[in-house]
Amino acid sequence: MNYRHAFHAGNFADVMKHALLVRILLYLQRKETPLRVIDTHAGIGLYDLAGDEAGRTGEWVDGIGRLDEAFSPEVEAILEPYRQVVAGIRTRHGPSIYPGSPGILRELLRWQDRGVFVELHPADYGTLNETFNTVANLKVMHLDGWTALHALIPPKEKRGLVLIDPPYEQPNELERLGTEILTALGKWETGVYAGWYPIKSLAPVDALMKRLDAESPRPGLRLELLVDDPREPARLNGSGLVVFNPPWTLREEAEILLPALAERLSQGSYAGYRCEAFGPAA
Repeated sequence: MNYRHAFHAGNFADVMKHALLVRILLYLQRKETPLRVIDTHAGIGLYDLAGDEAGRTGEWVDGIGRLDEAFSPEVEAILEPYRQVVAGIRTRHGPSIYPGSPGILRELLRWQDRGVFVELHPADYGTLNETFNTVANLKVMHLDGWTALHALIPPKEKRGLVLIDPPYEQPNELERLGTEILTALGKWETGVYAGWYPIKSLAPVDALMKRLDAESPRPGLRLELLVDDPREPARLNGSGLVVFNPPWTLREEAEILLPALAERLSQGSYAGYRCEAFGPAA
C-alpha cells in the first residue's frame, strides 16, 4: 500500500508499457464489435511531472523527457498514436501532465467499448474515481486488483484486454503474476492479458518464462526493454510486458520499437531488448 506511481510516472518503463498498450488496443479496435478493457492496478490516471512526487525522483527526465527528438520514420509510425494520446491530454490538462494507463485508455476507448479501472489505495482510488467515474463507458472500483481480475472475467463483450500492473511490493509477486494469469486463462481463454514487471535481475524473469512456456494454453510474447546492466540487481535495470494472445502484428512492431527505445533511453553504456514467443507454437 506504500507504492505511489506518481514518483515514477513518465519513466522509461512507462514509455515502453504505454507505447505497447496503445498498439495492442488499436489492433483490437480494428473490429467494430465492442471491447471490455480491465485495468487491475490503475493508480490515479493523470500525473503532474512538475509536481512534488515526480520532482523528487526526476525519473521522467530519462523517460518521456528523452522523446522530444524524432526517431526514424519506421519507428515514428509505431510510436505516433502514443505521442498523439500524450499530446491530446496535455492540451486539455497542461503541458506537464503525463497519463497513466487509465488516462490512455480514456483517450482511446470508443463509445461501444467499456473500461473498468480498479485501485485499492484509498487516496488514489478517490482521485481516480473523481476523474473518471462520470465518463459514461467507464467504471472505477475500489478493490484489490487480483480479486478484480477473476471477478470481472469473462466480460459480456467476449473480446477485450486485461492490463495487470501490480506494485511488486510483496514477496513472490512476479511468480504470482504468472499464476494469476494462468488461472484467468481457464475462465476466459481468448482474452488478451498484458502483465507488466520490473527487471532488476534476469534470473527470476527467466524462471517465470520457463514456467509460462511449459504451462500456458495460449501463445504469448515476452517483451523487454533494458536500459542498464541486469548483472547489477540492486537497481531497476529494465521492464517487461508479458502478453498472452498477442495481436499478430505486435511482435513485428516490438522488433522495430524496442531497440530504438533501448538506444534512446539507455542510462549508461548498456542497452538491450527482448522479443520472444512462448507457449504453443512458440
